[in-house]
Amino acid sequence: MTDLPNLSYLSHDEKNALIRALWAQVQALTAQVQTLTTRVAELEARLGGPPKTPDNSSVPPSQGKKANRADKPKREGPRKGSLGRKGGGRALVANPDETVIARPICCAHCQAALHEDDHTLAARYDKIDLPKVKPVVTRAERYAGHCQGCGSTTLAPLPQGLEPGTPFSLNIVALAIYLRFTHAISYRRLSRLMAELFELAISEGALDAAFRRAMPCFDAEVGAILARLRRARVVCSDETSVRVAGKTCWDWVLQNGEVVIHVIRNSRGAGVVGEVMDGHRPAIWVSDLYSAQQGHAADWQICLAHQLRDCQFAIEAGDAIFAPRMKALLLRAFVLARRRHHLAESTRR
Repeated sequence: MTDLPNLSYLSHDEKNALIRALWAQVQALTAQVQTLTTRVAELEARLGGPPKTPDNSSVPPSQGKKANRADKPKREGPRKGSLGRKGGGRALVANPDETVIARPICCAHCQAALHEDDHTLAARYDKIDLPKVKPVVTRAERYAGHCQGCGSTTLAPLPQGLEPGTPFSLNIVALAIYLRFTHAISYRRLSRLMAELFELAISEGALDAAFRRAMPCFDAEVGAILARLRRARVVCSDETSVRVAGKTCWDWVLQNGEVVIHVIRNSRGAGVVGEVMDGHRPAIWVSDLYSAQQGHAADWQICLAHQLRDCQFAIEAGDAIFAPRMKALLLRAFVLARRRHHLAESTRR
C-alpha cells in the first residue's frame, strides 16, 4: 500500500481489515528494526575493539604487523679472527682447502730486497666460493646375451642407481623434495631454479611424478609416527585451514613430546581424530575449545597458549580486572612448567 485510501468510502469491516494489515506491517518492521539495531551495535562494538593480531588471536604470524627494529650500535674495533681487518665479521675456517701466501719481494719505496725475517703477518682472511654445479650424466648401455645352448636371453646386471626408468637420481629427487616441502618453493619456481642454478632441465610434470614415486618411501616412517602417537599418554592437537587444489581443506596437527604428524582432510569434524588415533584414548588430550577437539581422552587440558591470547585480547579491549590476573597466572604456569624437572615434588604440588 503506497497511498492511503479515502476512509470515508470504506465500510466498518474494510476499515478493520485495513487496521489489521497495517498492524501486521508495523510489527514486521519493528522486528526488522530491532534486528538491524542489534547488528549495528555489534558492528560498532567490533569497530571499537582492538585489532586482531597474532598475539591476541589465531591470526598467523605472517599476517601480523611488525614494529621497526631499533638500530644496533656500531661495534668498534676488529672482530675475533679478523686480525685487524676492518669489517671482518666471520670466523676463519679451521681447515681451508687452499692457502695463498703473499710476501713482498722488495721495498715499494727504495726497492731494497726484503728477507724472510723482515716479513710480519699483516692480514689474514678467507675468500669463499662455490664450485660450479652441473649435472653428471652417466649413460648405461645394457647388453643382452643370447645363449647358443638353450636359446634363452640374459640381461646384464646393472649397478644400484642405474636401473631403467626415471633419468633423475635419488640425490636430485631428495634435493627437489627438500626445496619443495621444507622451503615451500612452487613447482614453477623449482623447475626454473633447477635450470638456472644446476643447468638441469626438469619440467613441473617430471617433478610431480618424482614426488609421487617417492611417497611410498615415507610410508614406513609415517606408520612409525602413528604407532608412537597411538601409544602416547598425552596428545596435543589443533587444526587450521589450508588450500588444496583451489579448495579449502583442514590441516590437522597431532603430536606428543616425541613425534608430530600433519593430516590434511576436507573435514573439520571429530572423525579425523578418530581416524588418526584408531581407537586409542590417551590419558590427557590438550587442545583449544573447539568441540571437535574434545572428548578423545580420559581427561582434557585446555591449551593455555590459546587462553593467553584470549586474555591479551580482553586486556586490549579494556578489561582491567579479570584478564590481567588470569594472564599472570598463565605466565606463572609456563614458568613452572619449564622448571618442573628441577623442582621437588612438594614444591610442584
